[in-house]
Amino acid sequence: MERIIVNNNTKDIVKKTIKILNNGGIIIYPTETCYGIGVDATNTKALKKLLTYKKFRGSKPISIAVSDQEMASKYVEINDMGENIYKNYLPGPITVVSISKGILQPPVVSQQGTVGVRIPDYPLMLEILKEYGKPITATSANMSYRSAPYDIDKLLEQLPEKSKKLIDLIIDVGELPKNPPSTVLDTTLNTLSVLREGKLKFEEAIIKNKKLLTKITDTPEQTTDLGYEFSKEYMDSDKPIVVALSGELGAGKTQFTKGIGKQLGVKEIINSPTYTIINEYPYGDNKTLAHMDTWRLMDDELEKSGLIENLESKNIVVIEWADKFYQEIKSLCDNMDIPIYNIKFTYISLDKREITIYEG
Repeated sequence: MERIIVNNNTKDIVKKTIKILNNGGIIIYPTETCYGIGVDATNTKALKKLLTYKKFRGSKPISIAVSDQEMASKYVEINDMGENIYKNYLPGPITVVSISKGILQPPVVSQQGTVGVRIPDYPLMLEILKEYGKPITATSANMSYRSAPYDIDKLLEQLPEKSKKLIDLIIDVGELPKNPPSTVLDTTLNTLSVLREGKLKFEEAIIKNKKLLTKITDTPEQTTDLGYEFSKEYMDSDKPIVVALSGELGAGKTQFTKGIGKQLGVKEIINSPTYTIINEYPYGDNKTLAHMDTWRLMDDELEKSGLIENLESKNIVVIEWADKFYQEIKSLCDNMDIPIYNIKFTYISLDKREITIYEG
């Protein structure tokens, strides 16, 4: 087992890693979530070696890591929903589940014939994957049912000697931020299925809320028009308000926000704030529409995100993926006596969405 401490010169690391993968070896590598364990996902013997390392895993499949959508398309069927995720949300902490093309074998292919695909948001690993030209496994480096590893020393303390001896190379970048594992998105039916704890809390909350309106939209323009109608009917442009949006990727949250902005008189084009966290749009007489996305926020980052400052400034705040921090957002609104509307977006088909508006 060789352990390399990463410095600025990564060419030798890439070269050595590729050699080990070609020889059917095991590597431990860093990602934006935790340390992963990788073998050539097309090498049957290497996969068996990986299963020996992980110990008991049951029938749970192992995801793969690729460099880009083009590499992924060699091994899985990418439908419209999958393409939307690849285009707008990757690289990032997301595993996209798609139908296998039959090239890969278990354990990276599930009993249902699907494969989970990751594009890690980690430059060194993207460089390795691009140079290698084939997918590697993308499962956490801990033994099955142990906690996710963020520190190599702690990982090695937990591993039995038999597992340690199977490791050929460790790429050590020090202690990683304790980010949660990737979100798993199932796109196999050309719809989106995702389960998050925050979503369940949001669903429980809206049951107690007053339903104001349910409408089905067939086009992005209709979703924008509904946002306009909602803003005109229920919002006072001179008073603070929170609009909490919950819905899967591509369900129309940003389109709905565009309608709100249009009704308020925002002149700028409203875009998704996924990477900026908050986009602020001036309108009227020194008023601001704050458009926020909590997708990439970690558990302790909401307080520093700018949300509180916008609420204290009495701005109108529209929050995408509000279900992720719903309890915290609702508590802020209650404490500051700010009204909140909860809006749920649900796929009916690839084109149709059911949009339900609740008064919080």
